[in-house]
This record gives sequence, structure tokens and C-alpha cells, in this order.
Amino acid sequence: MNVINKIPGPLLIFMGALSLSFGGLIVKKFEGSTEWQILFWRSLFFTLTVLAFLIITYKKKTLSSFYKSGLPGFFGGIVLSFGFCGYVYAMSNTSVANTNFIISLQILFLAIFGYLFLKEKISTITLVSIILAITGVTLMVGNDLRPGNLSGNLAAFTMPITFAVLIMIVRKFPTVDMIPAQFVAGVSSCLIGLSVCIYYSHNLIVSPNDIFLGFLAGFFQVGFGFIFITIGARSTPSAMVGVIMLSESVLGPVWAFLFAGERASLFTLIGGAIILFAVLLQFSSLLLSDKKEKIIN
Repeated sequence: MNVINKIPGPLLIFMGALSLSFGGLIVKKFEGSTEWQILFWRSLFFTLTVLAFLIITYKKKTLSSFYKSGLPGFFGGIVLSFGFCGYVYAMSNTSVANTNFIISLQILFLAIFGYLFLKEKISTITLVSIILAITGVTLMVGNDLRPGNLSGNLAAFTMPITFAVLIMIVRKFPTVDMIPAQFVAGVSSCLIGLSVCIYYSHNLIVSPNDIFLGFLAGFFQVGFGFIFITIGARSTPSAMVGVIMLSESVLGPVWAFLFAGERASLFTLIGGAIILFAVLLQFSSLLLSDKKEKIIN
């Protein structure tokens, strides 16, 4: 834990986005599991991953860590679980392009929520980065957007909103460890997946391939992703979190091209390059500000 805390917040956010970027590739490899079976297995392994992290970090004080996280941790976990469920439902009821585009709107929610509720000012460089990022996202998925299913599109909006709310809680209570909130989110979404499977009489037993993919998604993709993001967001302005998180949108198509044989369109390449430039712009501004502080000190 001490090693992770020494890593700069923006770099942790990028590492989290890197982990999350493998989501689309993993989902494509599932063999016939329903969205709720996927939700159950992914959430189960995610919950076990977070629990293992808490035990390694707190040892005998693991239970007390939940008590110390208090209402902010519990509320943040419940909110995040809605986002997990919304992601699964959206992927099954609207296009992937629609889902990814709506998820990318988290950059706006983070900037607006940070300004309204935390009085965080948006620097000129961050504002330019936001405009560039939105332009890049529009180019990447604009040609693939379709009306889709209204319920799927609405469900997709739960993701950027719940993520923004979680980051607001982390920023509002920077001294409170919000990793226990991830455990709450995992248990909640796991129970939701289980309940829906029972309601529709879906067997929870899936193929060994899909169980392994559920492990990869829960342990590596979502587990490491949200642990890094939650810790990194403590010291990273909300708007900057949103910009850096868009690197997930760039890396996702890269993995699909390398490991699933999906070719990217020219618009995807141009849009991805613009988003990457916006992310690099944020990191460069961070490095410049650090140099100025060292010179002053």
C-alpha cells in the first residue's frame, strides 16, 4: 500500500485506465454467457480481489477499515454497483459505439461536478484538453453511432454519472480509504447478477473458458483498475481525472486490433491520436507545475 501511495496520482489514474481498457477485448472472448452471468462472475472475482487487497493492507484491522470508511464508503460502493450493472445492460441493449461514447462523457460530468460541488477551478490547459478529448471521441465513434435501444442508452449513462459521483466522494474525503467501497460495489453487483439469473432461471455454471475470463475481468481489468483509480483520485483534480481516463478509449481499440483482429478506421486513428495528445498535455502541465514548485521552494 505504501508503495502504491508513493506513485503520483495522475500516473495511478493512467494505470487504472490501462487496466480497464481490456474490458472490450475480454467481453468479446466470452462463449455464450448471458450478460448477468458475466456480471456475477466478474463481480465475484472483483470482490475477492478487493478483499485480498484489504487483508494484505490492513491485516487484522481489515474489519475496522470498513467502519472507518463509514457512510462515504458505503454510499460510494452502492453507487458504483449501479454503474457496473449499467455497463453490462448497455453492452447488451445498445451498440458498443453508443456505450463507449456515453462512457466518455464522464470527462464532462467530472469537470462540472468538481466545479459545482468541490469548487475546483478548471485550468486553461485542462479546458483545452477537454475540448480536444471530446473532439477525438466524436471522431472515433461518431460514424458508428446509431439510435439503438433507448433503455440501453439510458443504462449507459449510469456509468459516467456513478463514476463521477464516486470520484467526488473520494475528492471530498481524501483521508478516508475508499477501497472498502469497492468491496461493497462488488458484493452489491454480484447479488444483483445472482438475483437476475435466478429470476430468469439462468444456470450460474458456465464454461471453464468463461469462468477464466470472469477471473481476468474481476481480478485484473476491474480489480486493479478501480483500486488504482480510487487511490490516484485522492490527489488528482476531478477534471484531470476525466481527461486521463479517456486513454481507456484509445487503448481499447488497440488491444482489439492486436488480439482480436479488429481493424481501426481512419477516423478512429485520428480521434485516438487527438485524445492521446490531450492526455499527454495534462501530464506535461503536471510536470511543469512540479518544476515551478521545486524552483520556488
